[in-house]
Amino acid sequence: MTLARRLPPLLGTALLLAGCAAAPSGEGRPEVADRTAAADGKVVQPTAPLMPSAFFAGGAEAFVGWRCTPAQDLVTAHPDDELRLWSAHGAWRLQPAVVARGARYQQGELSFWNKGEEAVVESPTGRLACQAHIKRTALTRRDRPDVMFHARGNEPGWMASLPSNEAEIDLLLDYGDRQLTLPYRVTTLDNGEGRVILASGRADTPFELRIEGQACFDDMSGEPFPARVTLTIDGETYRGCGQGIAP
Repeated sequence: MTLARRLPPLLGTALLLAGCAAAPSGEGRPEVADRTAAADGKVVQPTAPLMPSAFFAGGAEAFVGWRCTPAQDLVTAHPDDELRLWSAHGAWRLQPAVVARGARYQQGELSFWNKGEEAVVESPTGRLACQAHIKRTALTRRDRPDVMFHARGNEPGWMASLPSNEAEIDLLLDYGDRQLTLPYRVTTLDNGEGRVILASGRADTPFELRIEGQACFDDMSGEPFPARVTLTIDGETYRGCGQGIAP
């Protein structure tokens, strides 16, 4: 179970940040994956699909997990030119706004006002008072060479990696007892909603991998991630968190 919690009934069934603002221009664009230069200098498109920007840190060095009141946990990443924000129901990219103290970011009527280890998040549906809780250094290609997305989960421990130039998935399941490399096909690719669903390319080994751009926390370490991942294979369901890795 993740640390992300629902708001109390007084605010209804929707989370504070759910549906509070439309995605800005460019929000749904996929993150750029590797491009390989051919001998004649032309750029060759990779065979692997591009991933939605909601899965990536955008150049930020770390992800920060926030504990907020009313009870809800958020994740942020802070590239040079914006703030990326994830809740249990989606992802947003906020632009810098002028403020006398601290740092403020805004997208429409959604704002994130950060003063050191504290932050205030406001939208038309309510206000959150947040405290920085945990930080995780973002994965890079130095950590995971030639991987564009990496996911992991616990009990039983498992990992999944999507290579940047091959439409295949590398799986390490059941605490490392099983290792598989399988081709996949894309059944859903929704850049605006930050959702990708992959299915097996082999009839004899069916699986489904669902990736959604939402706040996710490792259920053992509590570390923050920008994507929730669900893997279904051989009648078993594995749940965990993941992150896109830019070249």
